[in-house]
Amino acid sequence: MEEIFDLYKLQYSDLMALLSGQPPESTEETERLRLISDSVMQNLGRSGAGLLSVGGVPKAEALRRALLPTARKLALLNNDDRKRILKQEHNLGSDVPLKNPERTVSSFAKQMKYNGDGDEIDFRNERREIGDGGGDFDHLGSTFGELGFRMMELGIYLARACDKLIGGCDLEQSLLQSGTAKGRLIHYHSVADNKLITQGASRSRIRHGRTCKTNVKEEEEEDSELELWQQWHYDYGIFTILTSPMFMVSNGINAEESESPLGHMHLRVYHPTTNRLLMARASEGSFIVQVGESAEVLSKGRLRATLHSVCRLAKMDNLSRETFVVFLQPSWSKKFSVLDYPFDDCDSDEGILSVGSNRSSSLTINEIVPPLRSRLKDGMTFAEFSRQTTKQYYGCKGMQPNKG
Repeated sequence: MEEIFDLYKLQYSDLMALLSGQPPESTEETERLRLISDSVMQNLGRSGAGLLSVGGVPKAEALRRALLPTARKLALLNNDDRKRILKQEHNLGSDVPLKNPERTVSSFAKQMKYNGDGDEIDFRNERREIGDGGGDFDHLGSTFGELGFRMMELGIYLARACDKLIGGCDLEQSLLQSGTAKGRLIHYHSVADNKLITQGASRSRIRHGRTCKTNVKEEEEEDSELELWQQWHYDYGIFTILTSPMFMVSNGINAEESESPLGHMHLRVYHPTTNRLLMARASEGSFIVQVGESAEVLSKGRLRATLHSVCRLAKMDNLSRETFVVFLQPSWSKKFSVLDYPFDDCDSDEGILSVGSNRSSSLTINEIVPPLRSRLKDGMTFAEFSRQTTKQYYGCKGMQPNKG
């Protein structure tokens, strides 16, 4: 049984109080905000695992519930209908090969833009209210944008708070100079979903005079490769903001929302201070904030990047997972200085990672994740760092297979 790790929950109203610049009304409030500040740094800093949750963000739960169920519906569409809905109707795309019927993840993505001046953050994309009724995808683009904007805004506010707590580390300014973030609506497939997709692809190829060979395994076979929906990795931006996931249990083409079968988010994190693997848990409707490697470097190691993976129950073939993620990153031309970055203190060479419950062996972190010192050199731009990171994870000689 995996050990569950309850994420520290920062209330949105308290984050706003930390940033208000107004003196607290009482000594009790001063002490309360001090304890909150300490908790934020304990969880995002060197002694923590690099993540926390944020609750009470206005409209967050309504937007989450409106958007997440569309992820599975999009994943199961035929390629022509999905392309029409994504590109022509909602200006969305993807960064995974959606024509691959054996993919384990479907991602629907968009670059979002913003700019900031002082305390004001101006989002250039139009915000719209959630619509009522209509088809499954009528409000996909507007809901995607509205939820993404609120998450970008949260990330910028949290960067401002970290700059304040650390004493200035260029996090907020780096985000504002970038002015862009990527939003991704993600469906983590169940085994049953992949069978439906493969069957649909097979029927399509037969109609066009082609045959289709499927490699999807029968239910009675044990497929250890799908024990990890997503392999161990660090995000390499500044912050990753995620919705709490939604789990779906399917019965053929239809699916119903379900509670997490194990009571957590199926997000496994490595806690370097204790050298333990933990299953993260956060309240429904909250946002999860993960520190990326760029934030760790910009803060000179005072923030901790989150080492994480996403896993599933091997024996629950009809369970899927839906989430929405916003990746906040520096501009591509942002240059990194690592002359005073404490590589020796921050490397985690001896940590042990489990590669799946059906496998008897465990590996050290550096056998699965390329070390930061091998990917980042002084004077590199963020673009160069991201290319080197992708190459060492997924290139022809990379440490992990690219099975998107």
